[in-house]
Amino acid sequence: MKINKEGYKIIGITGLICLLLGTGIYRLLSSHDNGTLVWVLVVLMLLFWFFIVAFFREPRRVKIHDADLVFSPCDGRVVVTEPVHESEYLDREMMQISIFMSITNVHMNWLPVGGVVEYFKYHPGRFLVAWHPKSSTENERTTTVVRLDDGRHVLFRQIAGLIARRIVSYMKVGERVKQNDVCGFIKFGSRIDVLLPKDSEVLVEIGDPVVGSQTPIETADEIERRIRRRRPVSLPRPCNGAGGIRRTRSAGRSEPDDSARRDKLNERTCCLRLPHSHATPSAC
Repeated sequence: MKINKEGYKIIGITGLICLLLGTGIYRLLSSHDNGTLVWVLVVLMLLFWFFIVAFFREPRRVKIHDADLVFSPCDGRVVVTEPVHESEYLDREMMQISIFMSITNVHMNWLPVGGVVEYFKYHPGRFLVAWHPKSSTENERTTTVVRLDDGRHVLFRQIAGLIARRIVSYMKVGERVKQNDVCGFIKFGSRIDVLLPKDSEVLVEIGDPVVGSQTPIETADEIERRIRRRRPVSLPRPCNGAGGIRRTRSAGRSEPDDSARRDKLNERTCCLRLPHSHATPSAC
């Protein structure tokens, strides 16, 4: 386990204060037959210092790269999954997933997707509790928008809370970033909002624990993604023979007819190609 660079200063200052306090307590109480009390106080200060060290831990994790998935940007628990209107930059309806980090979680932040940083802004603000509904728009926060290679946009916000008063972000506009690289740090709690395209398939629910850079929280519909990329959709091969049965030459076995599934895929593909049309699938 490594220590994140954002914690070097705080760990050093806290360690020095604990050392001075421990020395002072020992000199004051050791001469009054309070040896047990002295040791209890010293142990408590050591535990506090180790807690500060553990807060800035930087765990080793496998970097996963999958363009079809959006990963959790932090450790914590899902507290919100709802459609919202994003008005700061994209100005459209999006699906919001909010993850709350308790003071015991790892507080490093990872990039949920890879692509090009199209927008970044720091917002000074208030320090409401992180689960307050207005914390997304009124608290101190950073907003980052990443444009994926397929043209989609994913927005995520680092939000300060009641205790968290320091947000660190490493994002720069125009920079190409890789999925699940470290993108920042939030000191002492708070939350992250991830805003996804509205038609995304959310893979988590409220109350689910997530692990940063390891837990997928969203995937896009595969048929729609292929159409956006202008790839042909792989449809089942047509059946040979009548009665909804396809015969195999090798063993004479029968397989169920895939025509219903194929018709459904064709119908859906046609409608996706005509997003502004009110035509029925049969009209396609």
